[in-house]
Amino acid sequence: MRKLVVLSFISLDGVMQAPGGPDEDTSGGFKYGGWTFPFFDKLAGNLMGEQMSGHADLLLGRKTFEIFAGYWPEHAAAWPGINEVTKYVASNTLDSSEWSNTVFLKGDVVEEVRMLKQQDGADLQVHGSGALVQTLLENNLVDELWIKTFPVTLGVGKKLFAEGTRPAAFKLLSSEVTPSGVIFANYRRAGEVKTGTLGS
Repeated sequence: MRKLVVLSFISLDGVMQAPGGPDEDTSGGFKYGGWTFPFFDKLAGNLMGEQMSGHADLLLGRKTFEIFAGYWPEHAAAWPGINEVTKYVASNTLDSSEWSNTVFLKGDVVEEVRMLKQQDGADLQVHGSGALVQTLLENNLVDELWIKTFPVTLGVGKKLFAEGTRPAAFKLLSSEVTPSGVIFANYRRAGEVKTGTLGS
């Protein structure tokens, strides 16, 4: 059984859109692309390096795949193994790529991902891929969330937890705060939401 891990940069108000650069995703008139840059100190870089060093396979939406495929094949020294791992791409419009070890998922992406998770093999990491993440959350396919929360509010933009996210409990596995105030927190799915009364 393969574990599915969602890695996401989010603002304090939950926005995940275009953390990496001004032109990454301007849909909806979003003008804050690259909002993580001022806070990305050395420790944040080291922690991200650790999260990217496990040689997990990747599960990506079309847009994130296109961004990755345009950059990482020529910068593999910064992400060891990126060219060797399998890149699974959820797309109804793409069906080929020159990037090695790329597989395109067709048809019902929920069923495709369920089958992938049932296989033996490396864990699956989802980077970016906002629309795909919504589908995964809605269908209870996410095992862990590795969230980087940045000390900034954006007010607008696509959110990690949008409408359709199903109620679920998570357990904190680890956390660390960088000098610039970025909170790295890893969570594991821990069953259903429990309710009660404070003090009882």
